[in-house]
Amino acid sequence: MTKLAVIYYSATGHGTAMAEKVAKAGEAAGAEVRVRHIAETRSPEQFAENPAWTANYEATKDLPAATGDDIVWADAVIFGSPTRFAATTAQFQTFIDSLGGLWAQGKLADKVYAAFTSSNTAHGGQETTLVNLYTSLMHWGGIIVAPGYTDGLKFVDGNPYGVGHVSGAENKNPLEDSTIAALEHLATRVVGIAGRLAG
Repeated sequence: MTKLAVIYYSATGHGTAMAEKVAKAGEAAGAEVRVRHIAETRSPEQFAENPAWTANYEATKDLPAATGDDIVWADAVIFGSPTRFAATTAQFQTFIDSLGGLWAQGKLADKVYAAFTSSNTAHGGQETTLVNLYTSLMHWGGIIVAPGYTDGLKFVDGNPYGVGHVSGAENKNPLEDSTIAALEHLATRVVGIAGRLAG
């Protein structure tokens, strides 16, 4: 059975919702799934005036936080991070930067990787965020399994690099059906390719 780790950072909850959809689709595709959020590095006082951020923090703070061991355990990893100036968030990058020891031992190599992201606006740096993340994963010796245009639904969501969600200026946009379908396709594709590579 393919082991899939879904490792994500979410501030206002969209990433959490996306991770949940990915996890369910991974399980439906036959994988053993482990979902882990990346711990918040900012103090709650710093975002106390943002109700969505506070609500997501309260909902996830006691859940198991991601560690490098979750990647070592997995055959495939789907990462998620909001877009910040066309890159992953500081919280997400802090996690990635903590993995140098495992990288040096070769424990991050030869795994299947893919990713999802979100931004306030369309064209808000989503594709660049995903490509920049994949560059780091290539340094690890990871096997990038982007969705490409491998299904007609990708011509609707339009992102061949991964999956992106537009949360809106006030972070209130729910996941659209096309985004959910794209997340499900991504998870199914990743699990399928990882299983084929495992032989």
